[in-house]
Amino acid sequence: MDINEIHRLIELMNENELLELELVEDSKKIRLKKKYDGGPRVIAAPMAAAPAVHAPVAAAATPQAAAPSGVPAGTIEIKSPMVGTFYRSNNPESPPYVEEGDAVTASTTVCIVEAMKVFNEIKAEVEGTVVAILVENGQTVEYGQPMFLVKPS
Repeated sequence: MDINEIHRLIELMNENELLELELVEDSKKIRLKKKYDGGPRVIAAPMAAAPAVHAPVAAAATPQAAAPSGVPAGTIEIKSPMVGTFYRSNNPESPPYVEEGDAVTASTTVCIVEAMKVFNEIKAEVEGTVVAILVENGQTVEYGQPMFLVKPS
């Protein structure tokens, strides 16, 4: 593995907000690890055998080409800023903050994410129209998980 491949792996870690990356090829092993910043952390189960170094680097070299396929063109995702429980309203008797078709501004509260008994109001941070609600009320959400799709105005 040359220095350019290592730099590309570091770029991929930064682009995908990874804290740690381990790659095993035959008897060679490389482990890249960032300093933990105290934010949310996801721990993945170990994988069996990793493919050759050149295959993941070549496949990962175009993550932008693969990512937009899940997001409809012309929409913006509102993602969860933390791990927690998603709620569409501030209590079960209240109407949801937003419905599909509602107009939102950057300061519009779209939901609540409860994390460690703290209820965090999540703002749209974009201006447009809600086209899809991707999470069910009471469902656990992960850091960076899309919750809403908004068509910008």
